[in-house]
Amino acid sequence: QVSVVESGGGLVQPGGSLRLSCTASGSIFSIDAMGWYRQAPGKERGLVGFITSGGEIHYADSMKCCFTISRDNVKNMVYLQMNSLKPVDTAVYYCNVSVESFRYWGQGTQVTVSS
Repeated sequence: QVSVVESGGGLVQPGGSLRLSCTASGSIFSIDAMGWYRQAPGKERGLVGFITSGGEIHYADSMKCCFTISRDNVKNMVYLQMNSLKPVDTAVYYCNVSVESFRYWGQGTQVTVSS
């Protein structure tokens, strides 16, 4: 069993920054891709970006400007650095981890961008 836990969400003013963290733990031999999704109120969950085990990073087109994904393979962690946040970035952010062809989700962390 694999557990995925996100942290770092909260309330931030427009133009501010937040760094989300995600930790995977449990019966893990190796992790494939680790990524982030988000779901705004009334909308479907959509991809923010992901990073492969080899370090390749892919972002959704609208995220390239201000979001950065990084990964610590020793700690089984993935990070999402978000800069220049806008109210439209308000959403629940979910971490997704691929382990041996299975995908595991965290419970999500709320990010609210508001003045």
